[in-house]
Amino acid sequence: MTVVDRWLQLEGLDNVRDVGGLPIAGGGRTRPGVLLRSASLHYVTRADVQHLVETFGLSLVLDLRTAREIDRDGPTQVAEAGVETVALSFIPEEGRALPETDEDADPLARNYLGYLADRPANVVEAVRRLAAPQAGPALVHCAAGKDRTGVLVALVLDTVGVERDAVVDDYALSATKVEDMFRRWTAAEGSEMPADLTPHLPRAEAMAQVLATLDRDHSGAAGWLRANGLGDDEIARLQERLTA
Repeated sequence: MTVVDRWLQLEGLDNVRDVGGLPIAGGGRTRPGVLLRSASLHYVTRADVQHLVETFGLSLVLDLRTAREIDRDGPTQVAEAGVETVALSFIPEEGRALPETDEDADPLARNYLGYLADRPANVVEAVRRLAAPQAGPALVHCAAGKDRTGVLVALVLDTVGVERDAVVDDYALSATKVEDMFRRWTAAEGSEMPADLTPHLPRAEAMAQVLATLDRDHSGAAGWLRANGLGDDEIARLQERLTA
C-alpha cells in the first residue's frame, strides 16, 4: 500500500485517502495514519483488507450509508476480518427534514445541511467515536465517499482547526475519482456509463456555503457539535488525535 498525495492505491477502492498532512491555522498539520475517508468497501479485495488491517492498523469503520444500502450489499470483508464497524446513517429511511435556507442557497449545500438536521445524533456519535480515548486508526465511508463522508470529514477538520481552504479542497478532491468509481460500478452491474457525470461531482462552493452557514449560526463546526451534545473534552481529544 502506498500513499501518493494522500491517496491510497488499493485494488478495490477508487476514492480512499488519508486526511493527514493538511495545514492547521496557526501552524502544524493533521496527523497521517489516523483517519481515512473512502467510498463503500463493497469491492475491497483480500489484499486490500490485509493492507488496511495489517499495514494501516485499521480498528474502526464508520459506515454512513442507510440500512437499505447496507442490506443490499451485505457485510464487507473488512467487517468480516473483525474490524469494528458502526452504522450511523445520515439519511432517514423515509422523509427528510431539509432546513430552511436562503432562496439562493446552493441545492447541494442545502442537502448537506439536511444531514445535520435529519440525523444530528448520528453525526455527533460519529465524531464521538473518532474522539474516543482508546480510538485507533479509523475509516469513514458512505457510498461514493464524497457527500455524507465529505460532510463528516469537513466537520472534523474544521473542528480541529484545519485552514478553511484546505477543508474545502479536501472535500472537492473526490471529484477526481468520480469517473473511476462509475466505471467500476457500471462494469460490475453490466450497465452503461452515464453520459454526463457533472451532476455527481462535488462542488467546492457547496461545502464553502455549508461551513459559512455553521460559522454564522454556531461559530463553526465545533459550535454545532457542542450545541448537539459533544463535550469540550471530546473536542480536545479529537484535536489531540488529529493534529501534530
